[in-house]
Amino acid sequence: MTTAETKKSLIWTDIDYEKEGKQVGYLHLPHSVTRSAYGTIAIPIAVIRNGDGPTFLLMAGNHGDEYEGQIVATRLIRELQPKDIKGRVIILPAANLPAAMDGARVSPIDGGNLNRAFPGDAEGSPTFAISHYIDTVLYTKADYHHDLHSGGSSLDYMAFCSARLGADEAQNAKAIEALQVFGAPLSFVWAHSPDNRLAASAAIRRGVVALGGEFGGCGRVSVPNLKIVERGVRNYMAHAGVLKGWTIQRNPTRMVELKGRDYYVYAPEPGLFEPFCELGDMVKAGQPCGQVHFVDNPAREPIVTHFRRDGLLVCKRHQGRVERGDCVAHLATDR
Repeated sequence: MTTAETKKSLIWTDIDYEKEGKQVGYLHLPHSVTRSAYGTIAIPIAVIRNGDGPTFLLMAGNHGDEYEGQIVATRLIRELQPKDIKGRVIILPAANLPAAMDGARVSPIDGGNLNRAFPGDAEGSPTFAISHYIDTVLYTKADYHHDLHSGGSSLDYMAFCSARLGADEAQNAKAIEALQVFGAPLSFVWAHSPDNRLAASAAIRRGVVALGGEFGGCGRVSVPNLKIVERGVRNYMAHAGVLKGWTIQRNPTRMVELKGRDYYVYAPEPGLFEPFCELGDMVKAGQPCGQVHFVDNPAREPIVTHFRRDGLLVCKRHQGRVERGDCVAHLATDR
């Protein structure tokens, strides 16, 4: 058991996870500031329980500027009733509440990126305290998990549901099966994942069948992608055995994966990025991806970036201005 696990979370709640019926309340993280000496950050949570069965944990607002998941999660909180459930559903519609209320990827309080904060710290800053609670309390209760994302303010994505591969092949097989049941147009496997601080990585370490996904981006709300998420989450919940009365809607899906760093393209210099390709394009190794212009020095020739392998363009930068090291595109290949 790690030090992080032995520390008791400071977060408290009036929610009883074992109680039958529907509860909508808050996780209270003590937060003392000038405006409120004995205040808390009140993170919304819903628990719906009906008898014995698996536990499904749905999370959105991990990044505050990613909206499709937040809308679907709040809608499910209003619509789902105990009679619809077998087992337990836990919903966090705005996991990093300060970021969600700020419409930002990271928390305005501590600059924390919740999806780079696991396993967290019970006594750390708010973002790390939230991740610690999710990891040590919620993930230990969950059998199935979905962490809903999109590209946020800086990226635009083709809509896909995703799974990350862990060390347990049986667990991986269950995640791939759930991925196909979700039924997004693209089913994306993160076969390469150099960062183990992600929420999904923490869930996988707990033995949870975990899915993710990127359902749009640009800081907007996409009507078609909302429909994909709404249908897919219900498919996944029915597949997990917690949602009653829902017939899984099978849809064609293209299985793709990302297997290495050479799938990414990064800005080589600060400047204004001009893309040469659109989402959904099939590109070739060596093909120009785009170029960086220098509007403060217009006589300087632009620097052209290139793709390092063949693939499908599933992600591109939304914002025009870039700094050196910004991701401007990444690819996927058929699995």
